[in-house]
Amino acid sequence: MKDTNQLLQYTGYIFDLDGTIYLSNRLLGQADQVIDKLTRLGKKVLFLTNKPIETRLDYAKKLNNFGIPATIDNIINSSLVTAQYLSKQKSNAVVYVIGEPPLIQELESFGLQITADPLQAEFLVVSFDRTFDYDKLNDAMIALKNGARYFATNPDRTCPIDGGEIPDCAGMIGAIHGVTGIYPEVICGKPSPITLAVALERIQQDAKDCLMIGDRLETDIKMGIEQGLDTALVLTGITSKEILEKSSIKPTYILESVADFLL
Repeated sequence: MKDTNQLLQYTGYIFDLDGTIYLSNRLLGQADQVIDKLTRLGKKVLFLTNKPIETRLDYAKKLNNFGIPATIDNIINSSLVTAQYLSKQKSNAVVYVIGEPPLIQELESFGLQITADPLQAEFLVVSFDRTFDYDKLNDAMIALKNGARYFATNPDRTCPIDGGEIPDCAGMIGAIHGVTGIYPEVICGKPSPITLAVALERIQQDAKDCLMIGDRLETDIKMGIEQGLDTALVLTGITSKEILEKSSIKPTYILESVADFLL
């Protein structure tokens, strides 16, 4: 593990959002001052989240409300990555979606056709969906039995919120596996290299020159390690010191919060 005095040596910084920059509507670790400091030092900053239930514009507005300048150009979420990747598999593909309107909007922006008929689906896309129900589970089973290819946005079991956690995309994936025995062919969000490739292209930096900062060992930190980035784990989200001690995934830095950048 490196000393935190080396935190400012990188040219690019990729920040997770929930549990890292904020929790629900609460800013964490003086994150506004941290981003301001990095920007004034000429660093490139990108925000990268697996959460697909808000649009990138929603995230930009939320960050700006926290005093953190952001546009959709420096925000990437799993909806964008999934839509871009799927459109490269087949343009104008017909897709059955288990997910919320922001994901559907992103898929449509890439020319993909959304269907409510699982028998018409060439692809099944499964995501964090707070309206998931028996009918959607049945439709997913029908789509897969009919030969649809199966993608998911992200593997997260839970999403951190202020005061706890709520079920995330892994709950939908698990339910579908329970009735079909099938897992997604591709999960596009962190820790997938698909996501990092999009991030590095957007930030225009090499992996070795970037630091990945996040609160999840199995997504943020795992992705960074596997793809050649140094990593910084913050203890303001999902991962506690006890979880870290038991894990084989070890970050480059351990931070109490992003405020450690200000020390």
